Amino acid sequence: MGYFHEGHLSLMKEARRLADEVVVSIYVNPTQFGPKEDFSKYPRDFERDARMAESVGVDVIFFPSNEDMYPAGYQTYVEVEQVTKNLCGVSRPGHFRGVTTVCCKLFNIVKPHNVVFGKKDFQQLAAIRRMVIDLNQDLEIVGMPTFREPDGLAMSSRNVYLSAEERASALSLVGSLTLAQKLYAAGERKAGVIISQAQSLISSAPFTDIDYVKICDTATLEDVEDIRGEVVMALAVKVGKTRLIDNSVLGEELKA
Repeated sequence: MGYFHEGHLSLMKEARRLADEVVVSIYVNPTQFGPKEDFSKYPRDFERDARMAESVGVDVIFFPSNEDMYPAGYQTYVEVEQVTKNLCGVSRPGHFRGVTTVCCKLFNIVKPHNVVFGKKDFQQLAAIRRMVIDLNQDLEIVGMPTFREPDGLAMSSRNVYLSAEERASALSLVGSLTLAQKLYAAGERKAGVIISQAQSLISSAPFTDIDYVKICDTATLEDVEDIRGEVVMALAVKVGKTRLIDNSVLGEELKA
């Protein structure tokens, strides 16, 4: 959706490594925002984004208008049903329908062979992978690790909303994931125990309001109680007025 940061550039660099031609879409998609969300104030700076994309070898920027993507009388949507029910699907109804619809349209327009996404929005990546399989789309989805600031905060275009005090409190998100990894490494396999301690850490920081902290199966994104297979700890927290998400697959190294 634009307002690029180093995390976005890392995806473009991977695309450059994979492909002969690299296309980047810049489109703040209205159908994935709820009526009380930040569509109107979402940060936008096309000239800045264009310079950044060019600096890492992007060949084409696809920059459609709302009229291009949703012409008069538009009424067709793509919905991935199961993996979008939990996590952000609870508090953001309709969000993933907007995401999968616009991604399906972008894929149909650009016709890529590989599409590179970050893993910061784990649920989004899972939904897009499911859509590509279910609709027999002839492309490969490539997931790349979350790109973080030196102090560990996951890079996000929304980080610009944070005051200095809120920015410090936002570190409780990565702190809770680090704590979860330590508990898991020490042998804890009760999801409730890990979640409870993570919630306590986040709640101890000022300006925080937890939407969810959950541990889910990485394939189905359903909650788990006893950790056996591969699981992801995912969280969404409002810091001040800014909603931030982060996640970590338990057992994997959490890199800053």
